[in-house]
Amino acid sequence: MKTITSLTRMLTALSFSAVLFLVSCKKEASDNSTPAEKEEFAMISSEADAEADVVFDDVFNNVIGVDAEVGIGGTGVFGSANTDNGISTEVISGVNGTDTVRCFTVTYLQLNAPNRFPLQVTLDFGAGCEGRDGRTRKGKIMIVYSGPLFVPGKSATTTFDGYYVNDIKVEGTHRISNTSTQSVKSFRVEVIGAKLTKLNGNFTQWNSDRTLSQIEGLGTPLFPLDDVLKLEGSSNGSVKKGDRFLQWSAIIQEPLIKKFTCRWIAKGVIILSKSNSPVAELNYGTGNCDNKATLSVNGQVLEITLH
Repeated sequence: MKTITSLTRMLTALSFSAVLFLVSCKKEASDNSTPAEKEEFAMISSEADAEADVVFDDVFNNVIGVDAEVGIGGTGVFGSANTDNGISTEVISGVNGTDTVRCFTVTYLQLNAPNRFPLQVTLDFGAGCEGRDGRTRKGKIMIVYSGPLFVPGKSATTTFDGYYVNDIKVEGTHRISNTSTQSVKSFRVEVIGAKLTKLNGNFTQWNSDRTLSQIEGLGTPLFPLDDVLKLEGSSNGSVKKGDRFLQWSAIIQEPLIKKFTCRWIAKGVIILSKSNSPVAELNYGTGNCDNKATLSVNGQVLEITLH
């Protein structure tokens, strides 16, 4: 279960870095002379990819955060930031009364009673519910667990019913599968047929298939400081922004490496492509713990600072 906690921290860092990648692109755009169309493609597609990453990272955290029976509990909307005075509670709205701490309800349904699993858990944010993380969510997240996520071979599949995050409508399927073996702790995280739609009609269609695995620290399960994690995989999508419609793909060319003791990604390369032709490369370095990375666009190499 410690591994899932570490993976959650890694996902958050990766999503944050993706957003910083976008910001850096925009900052440098006015200071260089790259061709306008390629620059526009890199900016719009990286923004869409980063936004999708953030939305579904939130889904991941909520799915594993429900409780210690199906995941680890205490992450996402179930985290301490969503409780009074930071003190966690176990109130389950719709099951044991009105939730006086959280602004959403949680219901459980055994799909093959009396067997506990498969178990459907529904998070209902109603007509609008602002969390203490500043995000406003409405609608429902529906998760079906085949078993506890910390057990190899078990999975959780999430769909959505009128679900919005900050006025972005979220559709598609999110799946977490425990692919661990005796020697490797890993999770496959898939996003299938996703669509994020904004009020102005702009939208992003997105698919992602990635693997999170722990590569160091397995021998000390109660001591997280030596944990090292890696992320591998790819994503692709299309985005409509105004009168523009673009398609892109992003692949982790070299695994992204995250050390528990460092808030930054220490190593790894992401390639952003258009029609299978690379457009930009983000390189996190060779393993040092620092907030520096390089962005290569049209033959230019720019150093960026991650904040």
